[in-house]
Amino acid sequence: MNSEKIERYPLTTAQKMHFFTLKFCPLKQVLNIGTSVTVEGELDFPVLKQAVYQAYERQEAMRIRFTDEIDGEIYQYIAPKEERDIEEMDFRGKTMEEAEEILRKITEVPFARVDSPLNRVILIKMPDGYQGIYLLVDHMTMDSYSIITLVTDILMIYCSLKYGMEYPAPMRSYIEAVKHDLKYAGSEEEKRDQEFWHEMYQKKEPIFTYYSERNVLEEQRKKYGNPNLRSASIQCGHVEACHKIFHLEPDPTRRILAYCSGRHLPFQSLLMMGLRTYLSKVNGNQEDVSIKTTVSRRATVLDKKSGGTRIHFFPMRTILSEDTTFLEGMKKIQEAENEIFRHANYDPIKLLKECQEAYHAPLGTGYECMSVTYQPLTLRNADDKLGGIHFKSKWYSNGVAACPLYLTVMHNSEDGGMDFYFEHQPGAVEEKELELMYYYLCKIIFKGMENDSITIGEILRTV
Repeated sequence: MNSEKIERYPLTTAQKMHFFTLKFCPLKQVLNIGTSVTVEGELDFPVLKQAVYQAYERQEAMRIRFTDEIDGEIYQYIAPKEERDIEEMDFRGKTMEEAEEILRKITEVPFARVDSPLNRVILIKMPDGYQGIYLLVDHMTMDSYSIITLVTDILMIYCSLKYGMEYPAPMRSYIEAVKHDLKYAGSEEEKRDQEFWHEMYQKKEPIFTYYSERNVLEEQRKKYGNPNLRSASIQCGHVEACHKIFHLEPDPTRRILAYCSGRHLPFQSLLMMGLRTYLSKVNGNQEDVSIKTTVSRRATVLDKKSGGTRIHFFPMRTILSEDTTFLEGMKKIQEAENEIFRHANYDPIKLLKECQEAYHAPLGTGYECMSVTYQPLTLRNADDKLGGIHFKSKWYSNGVAACPLYLTVMHNSEDGGMDFYFEHQPGAVEEKELELMYYYLCKIIFKGMENDSITIGEILRTV
């Protein structure tokens, strides 16, 4: 396809952040996201194939292409039509482990990227009797929110074509969302956001906290010959990924969600309170704790219905004294999160550079030992009409971890519990450290829920 005849657009800030990762990662499948969604019973594959093609037509983000570099920049455009054959794979007769290993290996294959499709859809029949879709996408074109939205759309179209159910409402234009994002640079909104973040950097320099009792900061102080250094680097030089999933059962999950609802607090605030208290514990009861948090930026109907990738990463800093109660801490975290969300369109890469300049931190060092994402959207709640369908969903590793430790918390589509999905570089994080983190995280959260007037100091002394 000759992209010269099609209108091209610069990358958005969110895409540039991913491209930055791709550029410096030696393993180019780093941006691959592989998922599968399967439903109980037989599916009509010819009809399902038509549903996929109609989803391609409805969602411009599924037809994104990238140009080769032009004057040092790459651009994106939308292919007018997607005519690739939709593949089929029948794993019946194999074990589940064999089937999932094949899909995992597919997830590790990088995309061609230049003027080429950036997703792959395979209709699958699994050994457990479930059938559905395996989807491989490039993170520069989709994030977890838009993946769930896409799969929901495909299933809704299928139900409409097959059973005469209501056809899903139209999607919104991805290009319209891109144009809106590109207007941000140089705008009054950007100036206000920059003022907010610059004000944050007028405060005392943050301090690095590690996820175990190993004194990494002291090691870095010796390395740089600076006994007052407050930032650190934990890159291990190897990007191969390991994964560890801890499953929280449905009953304790319901207790958590009921507690948050009763206190009018988002689960994100409870999760961050638990994590920062744990990091405080293993860093000598440090009051100043920073964690990198993700913002999905899906506030408007256009944001929600246009697909694409919209994630930005920001530092989430909390300074909580030991006499702060658990409930007070969560409310302060909620206030801080709301402030971040209001200024979340700011360029995270630009912010990182400005932070290093403000505190004169050595290049490559920072204050956060981990990144955290909470994914509240699931297929179960993406559209109520799918509520009666029995299905399974699975995420497959691409074999690469872009950062030393990344925690994603998501709701399990099978039993209503929650999965704590740790992606980590084994050279930087040991599995036993993750086991301790999850154990104490749950212990802190439930102890705080049982009596949220308990102080942080009391929790630190008793867990």
